[in-house]
Amino acid sequence: MPETATKFLTMTEVAELLRTPLETVRFWRHIGKGPASFKVGRRVLYEAADVEAFIAAAKASSSR
Repeated sequence: MPETATKFLTMTEVAELLRTPLETVRFWRHIGKGPASFKVGRRVLYEAADVEAFIAAAKASSSR
């Protein structure tokens, strides 16, 4: 696999990274609030760059 391969995270990994309950990440997905996600079969995945952008946006909005 090339070194430039995109990293994807599961819902559980996103919840752990954000230190929030898995149910919260599910709810965010339901209302369209959290990081961008997509499905591959039954699995919901998040591109690591999208999660980082979500964190950066939250950080920027809370520092105002």
